[in-house]
Amino acid sequence: MKNNKSKARIAGLLYFIVVIAGIFSLMYVPSQLIVWDSAQQTMENIQTSESLFRLGILAESISFTAFLLLPLVLYSLLSKVNKSYAVAMVALALPSVPIFFSALLNKFALLSTIHGPDNPAWSKSEQVMFYLHQFNDGNLLGQNFWALWLFPLGYLVFKSGFLPKLLGYLLMVGSIGYYIDFLGRIAIPDYSDFIIADYITIPASLGEIGTCLWLLVMGAKEKE
Repeated sequence: MKNNKSKARIAGLLYFIVVIAGIFSLMYVPSQLIVWDSAQQTMENIQTSESLFRLGILAESISFTAFLLLPLVLYSLLSKVNKSYAVAMVALALPSVPIFFSALLNKFALLSTIHGPDNPAWSKSEQVMFYLHQFNDGNLLGQNFWALWLFPLGYLVFKSGFLPKLLGYLLMVGSIGYYIDFLGRIAIPDYSDFIIADYITIPASLGEIGTCLWLLVMGAKEKE
């Protein structure tokens, strides 16, 4: 069981890196730099605070790398609970990593645009917004797998006997909510205007942050 506690803490550390780096790069940095209804202001913000923008790229790279390792450590911890679900968890998690890294290339293209020559047919500010939208679209495609992997993870947590069942329940419900959010953002043009869009991913956030902190602080308690 001591080995399980060690694996749990490693998984918790990786999950913590994913969460903190993700919050910084996907929430804080955009809130400081991006004005979606003003391409010119967004470009000026990035030019003025290019170091912050680049730190966001670095944080995303670190987050995605940590996420590449996370399901493998969780597999080692949870495969004895149910090997089929553990395999499904890894298989559904890993494809999101190359998708996210491919989307990240748009931010490098954005920087090249800002520092490159003017294009008379297409203003730099328009190109900046194009690459930001392309980045978001790539992340949305990655959400397909980010949503699905949470269900087998939640099931394994729920059945483990050494992690809180509530966290497993939140992860499974969160998986469904995340996937509905993914479908809605693709199928419904004004989906973000619906009230449900602001709340449907909350169970996933609670489940992921709760699991991250439990693994990091508590490890894996002994199965009764």
